[in-house]
Amino acid sequence: MGIQNFILQQAMKMKMKDVPPEQRDQLMALVQKDPELFKKIGEEVDRRVKKGGEDQMKATMEVMKKYRTELSQLMQPK
Repeated sequence: MGIQNFILQQAMKMKMKDVPPEQRDQLMALVQKDPELFKKIGEEVDRRVKKGGEDQMKATMEVMKKYRTELSQLMQPK
């Protein structure tokens, strides 16, 4: 595991401290499969919240809908 992955995992643990460990591990596995996709999603959510004044949850849901095809592909077992 590289230092970048370690830092990412620690940041995710802090942000998701209230999420059950099984779900947190599942999400972390998805992020590790395609970190660039999740970076893009995060940046777009931030942009909508900061510049558009949208609620964090609403912005997240809308962006996730936009990327639902890519997300569902990541969830498929290989």
